[in-house]
Amino acid sequence: MKEIFLDVDYHQTYKGGQKIGGDVFLQSKNVESNQIVCTLSDGLGSGVKANVLANLTAHMAHKLSFSPMHLTKSAKIIMNTLPVCSERKISYSTFTIADIRYGDEDSITVQLVEYDNPPALHFSADSKVAIEAKNIDLKREGAFKEEVIRQSLFQLKMGDRLIIFTDGVTQSGMGTRYPLGWRLSGVSGYIQEILRTNPDISSRELSATITRKAFALDGMAAKDDITCAVVYVRRPRKTLIVTGPPYKKERDEDLADRINRFNGKRIVSGGTTAQIVSRILERRVRVDLSSWSEGVPPASIMEGVDLVTEGMLTLGKVAFALEQKTPLNTMPNDAVRRYLSILLDSDQVSFIVGTKINEAHQDPNIPVEIGIRRTIVGRIRKALEDQYLKETELEYI
Repeated sequence: MKEIFLDVDYHQTYKGGQKIGGDVFLQSKNVESNQIVCTLSDGLGSGVKANVLANLTAHMAHKLSFSPMHLTKSAKIIMNTLPVCSERKISYSTFTIADIRYGDEDSITVQLVEYDNPPALHFSADSKVAIEAKNIDLKREGAFKEEVIRQSLFQLKMGDRLIIFTDGVTQSGMGTRYPLGWRLSGVSGYIQEILRTNPDISSRELSATITRKAFALDGMAAKDDITCAVVYVRRPRKTLIVTGPPYKKERDEDLADRINRFNGKRIVSGGTTAQIVSRILERRVRVDLSSWSEGVPPASIMEGVDLVTEGMLTLGKVAFALEQKTPLNTMPNDAVRRYLSILLDSDQVSFIVGTKINEAHQDPNIPVEIGIRRTIVGRIRKALEDQYLKETELEYI
């Protein structure tokens, strides 16, 4: 796995009184082309109508961005496909497309196309970096204002961030503390303050901090959908997950040694596996009753291991929570939440899966959904790669 990682995440708050957002953010990775595409679209209005328009735009932009077609031409196709609103005489949706590609060594190239969203911000550490953009005029019938697509091409280096957002962020606080809204300058200054005090803040935390600030400026009742996405170039944060005893008992010591030497977070899933590690490393395992919730066995504590959990049941619930993108703040403080917290703060996740059959799992009374260890690990890997753009690797022993 690479020694450079793109940490991509976003946070969103719906307009007050709405149960569905009019902003849509999509992210996908193409491993073959070393390409990540992020699209952010803001639909006209709010609620269901805006969500449909934003989804249409975002998915169209996303699909075209992975085609051989030049990104600017793709943007023009989107604009010509989406008509002008007959009442307001403005486009049905805005969009920002970021085509991000790994180059040689530590170089990252970004091609950015923006239409009617606030301009993206580029930061190197806590310093704002100007994005030089070329404007492309559109001439569409029925539009009452001049329409422009902004196109830019630039590099991101280690420690840089790219931040994109909808006008729910820049217009927050309008008519109250800020007569004209928070505006781009206010957002930029606030981000600089955050990066000065917390230079290693993750994309998930930074995007949430920005949207929560905008929400507060709106008096804790958002006047529009508020969405912010962050791309952060950094060294990967690594996690090792070990589950299941090795097929051959002779490999127990090797397994414990690899856990002990791993440079990153360490998770041991399964009572038998934990006992093997405890015995060889001579470290006591203690049950942590503070991490208990109904239906989830409590976690345990072992020196040198960040999390010790029960095996199949906990892994199955972790897989389900990842697939459903369950927010951490809605979950009880149990082993599943702690598991997810570590995974979401990781970039590269390595799995070592023991292949010794646990006779307990052949009991027909055990729920079917517990499944087979390999299947559940496969679900976790797929969710991490497809929905969270994490890098994973798997080894059977």
